[in-house]
Amino acid sequence: MNTRSDLSSLIRIAAEKKGILLAACLFSVVSSVLQIVPFIAVYRIVEELLLHAQQPAGIDKNLIIFWGLAALAALAAVLVTLYIGAMCSHIAAFDILYRLRVRLSEHVAKVPMGYHTRTATGELKKIIEVSVEKIEKFIAHQLPDVVSAIIMPLLLLGYLFWLDWRMALVLLVPIGVSFWLQARMFGSETGRQAYREFQFAVEEMNATGVEYIRGMPAVKVFGITADSFLTFKQAVDRYRDISLRITNLVKRSFTLFFVIVVSLFTFVVPVGLLLMSGRPGDQSFAITFILFLIVSPSLSVPLLKILYLGGGLREVVEGNKRIEAVFAEPVTVEPAAPLMPAAYEIAFENVNFAYENEDSKDYKPVLKGLSFVARAGEMTALVGPSGGGKSTIANLLLRYWDVQEGSITIGGVPIRDIGTEKLMELVSFVFQDVHLFYDTIEENIRMGNTKATKEEVVAAAKAACCHAFIEKLEHGYETKIGEGGTYLSGGEAQRIAIARALLKDAPILVLDEATAYADAENEHLIQQGLAELVKGKTVLIIAHRLSTIRAAEQILVVKEGEIVERGTHDELRMYGGVYEQMWQAHVRAASWKLAAKERRFPKQANEAVGGGQR
Repeated sequence: MNTRSDLSSLIRIAAEKKGILLAACLFSVVSSVLQIVPFIAVYRIVEELLLHAQQPAGIDKNLIIFWGLAALAALAAVLVTLYIGAMCSHIAAFDILYRLRVRLSEHVAKVPMGYHTRTATGELKKIIEVSVEKIEKFIAHQLPDVVSAIIMPLLLLGYLFWLDWRMALVLLVPIGVSFWLQARMFGSETGRQAYREFQFAVEEMNATGVEYIRGMPAVKVFGITADSFLTFKQAVDRYRDISLRITNLVKRSFTLFFVIVVSLFTFVVPVGLLLMSGRPGDQSFAITFILFLIVSPSLSVPLLKILYLGGGLREVVEGNKRIEAVFAEPVTVEPAAPLMPAAYEIAFENVNFAYENEDSKDYKPVLKGLSFVARAGEMTALVGPSGGGKSTIANLLLRYWDVQEGSITIGGVPIRDIGTEKLMELVSFVFQDVHLFYDTIEENIRMGNTKATKEEVVAAAKAACCHAFIEKLEHGYETKIGEGGTYLSGGEAQRIAIARALLKDAPILVLDEATAYADAENEHLIQQGLAELVKGKTVLIIAHRLSTIRAAEQILVVKEGEIVERGTHDELRMYGGVYEQMWQAHVRAASWKLAAKERRFPKQANEAVGGGQR
């Protein structure tokens, strides 16, 4: 790790508010200078008292009052300058944090979906929240503090060297040794690796913790405890182990540093006594010696602050590396001059796609030379066994990923040339996994068209068969729903998402198991609403319920990344292939009933009978 490079990266971030941060550092320097005044005042007062110890009447009371007031005024000025400096640094920090979080949010929205699938939610949350928050710690606290922590000891040591260079030189030796011990520990590869592992352990614990909380229904049903949820337990154990490792790594050097720094006066005492033995009766040296004994402990505070700043800076640096890693993720390439298609026919031409690169050990082709045309104004259905690549096709149309080979076009225009923003204007979509935001039902529907009136929102809700249950809620359309539809059933959340797509009224519609959570009655009503929606639109629908796509003008059977059959419902049934097998399975599933009697499996029944015979 290049420490200079890491620090320069942090300085570049801070440079966004260079002016106000320079002001903060300036006030920190002024504060450090003012903190010397009380020591000078003490020296002058002690000197005056000792010089007239035999004749107290000769003490200059005005001088003592002057230096007493000077010390008091300096302390008041220290408080004022510290306050102004802290205000400047915090204003700069909060503004920088705001901009940094906005940039991060905008960036992660532009990177391909592949990044989000391989990055745990808890890890990304930790980066955006915790790692960015540590930048605030660096800008608002550490940057001004490090200026003060460096300037203050330098000024004190300079003053002490002016008083007596021999005793001041004695102080430099333990200070140098203590910092060398810390630098050796923090600068070693073992220390750097330990802090890197600590950051990874924190991120892993965050990610598995989020997974544990999100899976709470399953946790409760299966009686899983935090201790038995192995991934979470292992993450916590790793965090504990690395924390103990770091503690064991730093305990000797930190203990030595702490003991030396807080005991600086013990190094001065023998040297001062030795020098005093050669100069008996020298009151001037005695005053200087006393001042050294007073000032030496005061050096400990800024020196310890430097130690804590160094440890904190390590965490900031590691957190900033993760922020930079997010920014280093390549964004989806946008065209310089986006094109808009005149027609809305979708064409996949010899598309090959895999989620991993060919050189990855996890490389597995998902789509293999896939080609089809979804004609404008018609419904094209994708069916087939699970894992065959149906949802991947829909995701590629939305350019969540870019294909490795082949092309995807809308109206003859490659989707790469349309641009993400324009592409999203062309496509409405309803996926099986619905995400609703913590906002009112009305605003969740209006996301499809932010300019829509209340009447248009209601009309879309009616078409999606959700107006009735919305009206029954206490606050109607103003009812707030939790993240992911916390207060709605799966079917209700799905219908809200359908209403959102209806309101958008885009020329292309993608439905991925849009009726997955609807009961038989609501499915029929939703189909009626969709029948109006799909008129004149290019529709790409993914369905496992084959009854929902019988009317599709084209049905594509996707298996293992290839289209193995294509045609209408009647044509595919006549082939007697994969689709016919799926249809027969669908018919059997529709007529399946749970028997009221003899519900034991044959093996269990035989065992029970055998047990009775015994």
